[in-house]
Amino acid sequence: MKLKNTNAPKLPSLTGLSLGAAFLMANSSIGPGFLTQTSVFTEQLATSFGFVIIISILLDLGAQINIWRCITLSGMRAQEIANALLPGLGNILSILIVLGGLAFNIGNIAGCGLALNILTGISFSQGAIISGLVAILIFWVQEIGKMLDSITKYLGIIKIGLTLVIVYAAHPPIFEAVHHSFIPEKISLLAIVTIVGGTVGGYITFSGAHRLIDAGITGPSQMSFVTKSARTGILISSLMRYILFLAAVGIVTKGIALNKDNPAATIFESAGGRWGLFIFGIVLWSAAISSVIGASYTSYSFIKHIPHKIIQQERWIISGFIVFTTLFFVVLGKPKELLLMAGLVNGLILPFALAIMLIASRKLPVLTKYKYPIWIQISGWLVVVIMGSMSIFAIIEKVTTK
Repeated sequence: MKLKNTNAPKLPSLTGLSLGAAFLMANSSIGPGFLTQTSVFTEQLATSFGFVIIISILLDLGAQINIWRCITLSGMRAQEIANALLPGLGNILSILIVLGGLAFNIGNIAGCGLALNILTGISFSQGAIISGLVAILIFWVQEIGKMLDSITKYLGIIKIGLTLVIVYAAHPPIFEAVHHSFIPEKISLLAIVTIVGGTVGGYITFSGAHRLIDAGITGPSQMSFVTKSARTGILISSLMRYILFLAAVGIVTKGIALNKDNPAATIFESAGGRWGLFIFGIVLWSAAISSVIGASYTSYSFIKHIPHKIIQQERWIISGFIVFTTLFFVVLGKPKELLLMAGLVNGLILPFALAIMLIASRKLPVLTKYKYPIWIQISGWLVVVIMGSMSIFAIIEKVTTK
């Protein structure tokens, strides 16, 4: 009779760290920029925006699975992999990621301020400052890893649940939306690049992977676990985007124009009146504060490898990041264009960062000794080529339409 080894380490379940990492990644993407981008492009493309979401899911999966596998197989953060591949390359990647994180976090803080203005009537600046203090407090009250795993799950469920209520109230043409999700009437490369950039671009896709290696989830034995978590993160984020798209298309197909300064608010208010706007305030604050948490944590993880006494003060550095982005918004204000541009820029960073991970998987000794399925590599390079090409055309489209 074969006895069980009760001391053997157990593979974490999807309901534990895996789901926590997935929700961290998803919530990092579902912020004010996510709400703004989805609303703006739904108004432009109507039911055909569903096709953009479907294409973005395929691109997102190809990018995220490759990046998460590379990071967790090696046990190194993305910038450490890049530096091992070519000295200094990781520093360039860190600069790009942190700058993208700063840009998004300014928008996240702005979203917090707007949400509290809707819910309580206080000024945008006061709401931003209060939310910034709440975010800092969250990082200080308990162990950071456990906090990330729990709070991101609850905030994600709140956002999806409340937006479903608005979908019901908006009465969208569901059959037409689903039909055009696969057979679109029009396509926008700018929308695809921006949406992919807003889902897995910049710092976002690294958030969950860095969380996993911080929790000790590394090595080839964990690859099934990691791949499942990566897929779950994309599906959570895409589910929220499709739900919001249905709510938005229910409004725009009725001929209601979205407010240019706050397009997402128009959707919720038009569907649910005063209570719809109140729900929007809750959804927006949940989206914004969870993105503040994700952007701050992940941006710090890109300088965490620097062996300096000050840099190793994790809570203080993250708090400083939040204070800086809060003050930036309070001083300069309205970030709508910044949010849209940040999504496009993060879409440009994605093929660069993904190419580094793919080359490293074939060059670094720590990775080459593991079997790396060729179909995953091929899907990754397809994303690099497609996103790189579409990014160039998206920039041209952006410039020529001004």
